[in-house]
Amino acid sequence: MVNLLLQGLALGVLTGGLYALLASGLSLYFGVMRVVMVAHPAFLFLAAYLTYTVHTTLGVDPFLALPLTVPLFFALGVGVQRLLVARLAPENLAMMSVLLTFGIALTIEGLLGTFYTGSYKSVSMEYATRSLTIGGVHLPYDKIIAFGVAALTLAVLFAVLVKSRFGQSLRATIQHREAARLVGIQTERVAGYGFGVGLATAAVGGTVLALITPFFPASHWVWIGKLMAIIVVGGLGSVIGAALAAIMLGVVEGLVLVTVDATWATMMFYVFLFLTLLARPQGFFGGRLAHRF
Repeated sequence: MVNLLLQGLALGVLTGGLYALLASGLSLYFGVMRVVMVAHPAFLFLAAYLTYTVHTTLGVDPFLALPLTVPLFFALGVGVQRLLVARLAPENLAMMSVLLTFGIALTIEGLLGTFYTGSYKSVSMEYATRSLTIGGVHLPYDKIIAFGVAALTLAVLFAVLVKSRFGQSLRATIQHREAARLVGIQTERVAGYGFGVGLATAAVGGTVLALITPFFPASHWVWIGKLMAIIVVGGLGSVIGAALAAIMLGVVEGLVLVTVDATWATMMFYVFLFLTLLARPQGFFGGRLAHRF
């Protein structure tokens, strides 16, 4: 029983790391612009399909596609913000952003269905099929790789947001947009770059998803509920809170998975969200960590 619980705990932490990476972009969108970006998972699977295309046509490792997809998605994010999101009326931004990004998600899904059909795709690498055993606990290599890539990406993201001048401008915009504008920060440009960074994380997350799970054009609908739950539990606008909430939810899911079954693991994910909303409607870390990202 102890080994079983340790197995669930280990898998939960590894899965939570991936969840943290996938949800980080959502926290940035809401924190900087108060945009509810329901199209973020669609961009994740757009990146997964691009990774699949590069892998099948060129035969290269999926992660070697990142130098192509990350800058591409950053530029795409800046373009989406400036051409579409920036045109939304500020007084109805949250509601209108849901409608706009819902339309973007449907557009991406339609394009993927047209070019790739509705069949499942996957990227299979021999090294990802092995597992590491430590003290009776089996750790799949694909989960270890996903956690490592997520941890590295989040570390770079936090370093940029905390140490760079851009990060300081972004934090100022999150804390008080009007005050930031008064001290000379070009908040619209910062918002565009923030959107770009959010989609850059989607490029990395999509590459990892392509490696660990089969996907098809409508796969993004499976993920939007989980990712929104994570940023709500963590506190809207807090990247650190989302990362901690992702680990918490991943552990809950992992423990229930090994002790009960997969159906209850998915159910408990949302039960935990419901209990959190009852206890702290602003999320566990919304009040304390939002100002620190």
